[in-house]
Amino acid sequence: MTGGRLRTSPIAISSVEMGAEEEALVLEVLRSGQLAQGPMVERLEDGFRALAGTRHAVAVSSGTTALVAALGALEIGPGDEVLTSPFTFVATLNAILEAGATATFVDIGDDFTIPADAIDAALTSATRVVMPVHLYGLPAAMPEIATVAEGRGVAIVEDAAQAHGARVGGRPVGSFGLGCFSLYATKNITTGEGGVVTCDDDGLADRLRLLRNQGMRARYRYEIAGHNFRLTDLQAAAGIPQLAQLDDRTARRRANAAALDVGLEGVPGLVRPRVSADRTPVWHQYTVRITPEARLGRDDLGRALADRGIATGVYYPRVVFDYECYLEHPRVHVAEVPNARAAADQVLSLPVHPALDDLEIAEIVRAIQDLLS
Repeated sequence: MTGGRLRTSPIAISSVEMGAEEEALVLEVLRSGQLAQGPMVERLEDGFRALAGTRHAVAVSSGTTALVAALGALEIGPGDEVLTSPFTFVATLNAILEAGATATFVDIGDDFTIPADAIDAALTSATRVVMPVHLYGLPAAMPEIATVAEGRGVAIVEDAAQAHGARVGGRPVGSFGLGCFSLYATKNITTGEGGVVTCDDDGLADRLRLLRNQGMRARYRYEIAGHNFRLTDLQAAAGIPQLAQLDDRTARRRANAAALDVGLEGVPGLVRPRVSADRTPVWHQYTVRITPEARLGRDDLGRALADRGIATGVYYPRVVFDYECYLEHPRVHVAEVPNARAAADQVLSLPVHPALDDLEIAEIVRAIQDLLS
């Protein structure tokens, strides 16, 4: 039941909303016969330039590809180090390894992102790139990180896969270096699969476009060794309307997050997400921490909520390198990261997506209060 109303389906952890506008554009592409990269991709790129406030946006085939392409544009390879977060989706690490570089790590702060002072202390003469991750749509301290990177001659690649439209001090994420967005099925903007790289540097943008198109500027005229990183017009057509809808959908996410914040205040053993005053998150996920003081452990709470028809998620159950395939990898520098390990043991993401109504948010709050108070 939901406030006297019979709920007919579980409360999902995410929801994909596609409507008449997306359908119309996809049908337009199907009927045109131009399914591969073309004018719809250009329209999507125009939207991302506006979103990130950058001179360039280059659409690619996935968020992982966006990271790989960004590192390729910077000519990162063997002998280079990329400093990043240990608490992230594995694509962050895989992209570094695919580039041939070495992955090094700095521990996260209370906001799930890597802090500038820790980055500064961890940089070495081999560090070529800092790759902060805007996890859960919560932006990292980019002005401070940019100051550190600029002072040490290090490039920035932002893993903004979950942070479409997030801002720091009024400046969009994706504008502090090379910004890498994912358009995967569960993201705040989705094309099923897809990605975008944003930047202000003309030369890097030109190299990105060459890399995604087999190294060709003109047909059969190869300038560099490239790849097929192209997005299709069919995919782009599904994403274009969502750019226009993003502000409204994000406002609903923020309203849901605010309601969760109020409702979960003071729940024993539950720590709400921390957001600095100068940062504007987009709430890809609303992620709490379930501490040892809670009546139920994180996993038990997740199961109890599932029994009540409320889905949750654990993003992520281990630090990114804590798997056999990485622990012995010669280009993965395993680090002591106690904050990230604690987060992996405690995080639980609750539904916050824009399809939720007020009664469903109230039901989530009431269930957690019942279980933990």
